[in-house]
Amino acid sequence: MTQTDIRAARGFALVQHAIQAGRIPGAVLGVLELGSGARTVLYDGWAQREPALVAMSRETMFDLASLTKPIFTATRMLQAVEAGRISLDDRLTVLLPDLRQYDVAGAPERRLTFRQCLAHQSFLPAVWPIYTYGADPATLRAFVLQRAWQQGEAVYSDINYILLGLALERLHGKAFGLIDPGPGFSFHPDSNMCAATERCAWRGRVLRGEVHDENAAALGGAAGHAGLFGTADAVLDFTADLVAGRLLAPSALAEMRQRHGTTRTLGWEAVHQGWSGGNTCSPDTIGHTGFTGTGVWIDWAQGLAWTLLTNRVHPSRFFDSGIIKLRRDLGDLLSG
Repeated sequence: MTQTDIRAARGFALVQHAIQAGRIPGAVLGVLELGSGARTVLYDGWAQREPALVAMSRETMFDLASLTKPIFTATRMLQAVEAGRISLDDRLTVLLPDLRQYDVAGAPERRLTFRQCLAHQSFLPAVWPIYTYGADPATLRAFVLQRAWQQGEAVYSDINYILLGLALERLHGKAFGLIDPGPGFSFHPDSNMCAATERCAWRGRVLRGEVHDENAAALGGAAGHAGLFGTADAVLDFTADLVAGRLLAPSALAEMRQRHGTTRTLGWEAVHQGWSGGNTCSPDTIGHTGFTGTGVWIDWAQGLAWTLLTNRVHPSRFFDSGIIKLRRDLGDLLSG
């Protein structure tokens, strides 16, 4: 048994306790030693409880929810910067010239930059029920672009990344969900390979293989803030490629890791007191979580990455799954 195996088994005991207590249906934990490449992936519980039991497996694909932001949207935007297509401090209007097009001179949205949106440093609200404004994705895209958004203090905002997703659509010339997400990931997975999420009141069914987030669903099935599906191995492969410089050049990677404010980098959450990754990781750690019960963390100083993928919203989000404490306790055990 390798050190990675021992480390992962110690952490997975916490996860199994949560499964046995009925707080989460199932989970997959992946731990990766970034230097050696040693990897351990453990799984237990149910990929689906309702309407029929389906066992969890290593190959189960999860609705990664907001992990879409760092894994896909932020990485692709930074690759566009590397390619000279945009600059971080360019305004969104470089790619979205029709943003608030009826108030070209005065609309504050037209002054927003890619950097501000990537680091959640804009005035945009955290979330908005965009899906309640219509059923046509093209119309809802226009709604997002033309709305005079309520202004407030900088917060973690889905709207930031929905706008970035629209910018990526313009760069690629196709709908967000038609852009190739890379090996191991999908915007249109085989539902039989997926963990179920919620019994959605809006759609009237248990969701499996379709995005949980209502706004992403209404915008076409995937958007800049949510819609990516993947396995634990795919998430770990992403962390390995990111750290090894296979996704971003050193300058872009350094830019990505730079703090903006006290808790954010470009696309990621930076380590801080009480954060999702626990208290024992090094100051050189970033991570991100997803509403469905997903998470990924990278500790550069310790050469360690880990992902915990759960379907904690199955069959309902209106239940205290204990996911916040589980993530923190897991991080303390894995990086301590």
